Amino acid sequence: MQIKETNGRHTVLASQYLQLDADPDRGGGTDQTEQVQAILDKAVEWGSLTLIMDGMALVHGLRIHSNTTIRCRDRRCGFYLADYSDCSLLQSAQPDYYTIRQENITLLGGTYHFNCEHQNRVCPPSDPYDPESVRQAMLQANMGFKFIGVRNLTIDGVRTVDQKIYAIFIVNFEHVRIENTAVDLPHNYYAQNQDGIHFWGPGHDVVIRDVRGGSGDDFLAFTPDEHDCQSSITDVLVDGVYMEDADQGVRMLSRGPGRLDRVTVRNVYGTFKGCGFFLNPWFGVGCGDSKGNYGRITIENVDLRTKPEKYGEYCHPVLFRIGGEMESLTLRHIACHDPEYPFPIVEACRQYGTWKTPASHTHIAQLTVDGLSVYNRKGTAEPMDYVRIDAPVDQLIIRNVTADRTGNAAPDTVLHLDEAARVGICRLEPTVTEGIGQDVAAHPQAQVERWIR
Repeated sequence: MQIKETNGRHTVLASQYLQLDADPDRGGGTDQTEQVQAILDKAVEWGSLTLIMDGMALVHGLRIHSNTTIRCRDRRCGFYLADYSDCSLLQSAQPDYYTIRQENITLLGGTYHFNCEHQNRVCPPSDPYDPESVRQAMLQANMGFKFIGVRNLTIDGVRTVDQKIYAIFIVNFEHVRIENTAVDLPHNYYAQNQDGIHFWGPGHDVVIRDVRGGSGDDFLAFTPDEHDCQSSITDVLVDGVYMEDADQGVRMLSRGPGRLDRVTVRNVYGTFKGCGFFLNPWFGVGCGDSKGNYGRITIENVDLRTKPEKYGEYCHPVLFRIGGEMESLTLRHIACHDPEYPFPIVEACRQYGTWKTPASHTHIAQLTVDGLSVYNRKGTAEPMDYVRIDAPVDQLIIRNVTADRTGNAAPDTVLHLDEAARVGICRLEPTVTEGIGQDVAAHPQAQVERWIR
């Protein structure tokens, strides 16, 4: 097939070369992988490429080069992954975990259907605690998008559908923008790690704005050294997230010395089933013995509503679970509205995952909860702890707390200090409450060096 420019310099209109007979929701049609790949390879020959998709193509996996833009005319245009392709629909042509080999890749609009019901999961790593085993397994993993070693990546106005594992997987990156993007998951299975958007380091400068969707595990995950115990991720802005029954919301995992720093997440709303925010190393005692390395993290304006528990026998639900070695965490304007079941809103503890695992390292230098609003007139009748501390915290500030359980009174506690709580300075400003129990409850072994009220 001889490919020529059809709509301007280095631009190809898909319908001039492809049979665009796949259905955006059901697939089918004529496999066009070889033809599409031949077009994408023109980026190497021409120096750049813009592919305009004016229909839906059936493919069994594509590789994208530097200086490539794929523009879809509307949501019924794009790509559908053929049955049992068992690979990524779209991935970087030169994946590299530590050297950036590709740049200037842009996806604009359209639908990318990953067809999870008709794909097989890949084999897990032979040793989940061996970095090289994990990296090799991930090179073969059935992600939807897989970008490994990329600079200047833009994903805007895209809709992904039915990821088998992760919808979007980005590793070793600089300057990533994801905006106005939907991660639809109509087939959400049990314990299948169907993440939404997942980052591994090394990397810096990520901006995510106005994304929505569901996940069978983490909707957003920033896990810099999950694979190698050394990489870092810095300079992250997330602004505008709508979760649709996500199993878990936002995970921030620093496993060892790899640092997660200068992170801001704001304007998060929607529904979740298990955990709203996971901020701990996960690989604790007996699972890698990690301590983590968190810098300065700010999370603000969160209003997530609970859905029925999905993994209740594994780990109790929580809005914020915090652990590991952490420099500064600020939580502002957090809302809890008529929860279906009792759970801690903010929990700093030594249990990284399930309560069946041994207690691991947690030390937080500064923890600030500024603006916590609990409205529970029709939700659970059982008591709740709003902030639960079961680990060392050098400076703890809790202020601007309001709680209203009118007509649904219960002995809620604003601050619960558990057995391992070791607080240097605790500042608890006056609260405005109705129908709850007390401001502070403390285990006999909990310690606070100085109170400021």
